Amino acid sequence: MNKWKNISDIRRDYGSLSLSEDEMPDNPVMQFERWFTDVLQTEKSDPTAMVLSTVDDKGYPDSRVVLLKGIDAGNFVFYTNYQSAKARQISQNPYVALNFYWPQMARQVRIRGRIKQTTAAQSDDYFASRPVASQFSAIASAQSTEIANRGELEQTLNQLIQTYQQQAIMRPTHWGGYVVIPEEMEFWQGRDNRLHDRVHYYYQNGVWTHRRLAP
Repeated sequence: MNKWKNISDIRRDYGSLSLSEDEMPDNPVMQFERWFTDVLQTEKSDPTAMVLSTVDDKGYPDSRVVLLKGIDAGNFVFYTNYQSAKARQISQNPYVALNFYWPQMARQVRIRGRIKQTTAAQSDDYFASRPVASQFSAIASAQSTEIANRGELEQTLNQLIQTYQQQAIMRPTHWGGYVVIPEEMEFWQGRDNRLHDRVHYYYQNGVWTHRRLAP
């Protein structure tokens, strides 16, 4: 018996929210901020979660969830290990995609654009704002490398705690921020009967333009 036989029957109505391109601003980041303000009040968990997609040296796409940590001058900021798999892929191909999905309001935002590291000062400021336990974890974890077991990771963390004790912790140079500079942004609003709203922005000749797409 196939326990997944009814998976194709899973569906839901998306509600009465709508998206009219006539009411949207010229700059898509302003539209994102409008939606994000609503989402922060309604989404039950992880409203800042976004899927980051990169491409490896074989041309294979690779995706993982990271957390949005700021919007700086219209660009999207997150932090990670600069020696991780994602960072290696970014160094080879500095173009990425982001995807936000907020199921409570049936909204999705897709972003494509260039990516670069934040300044060291920005990374220092954010690292200093993190809980101490998260600071230690950033130092202890050689992200994306093979380890023997979890005990090895916990031992490294405990050694760091004993070494630093009450000392201020400096940001390691292999950890910091990235900023995604959008060149395309698409807003998707789920609608009943699958007649969803989709509005696509693209940046061309220094100007943002938007258009409606079929769902």
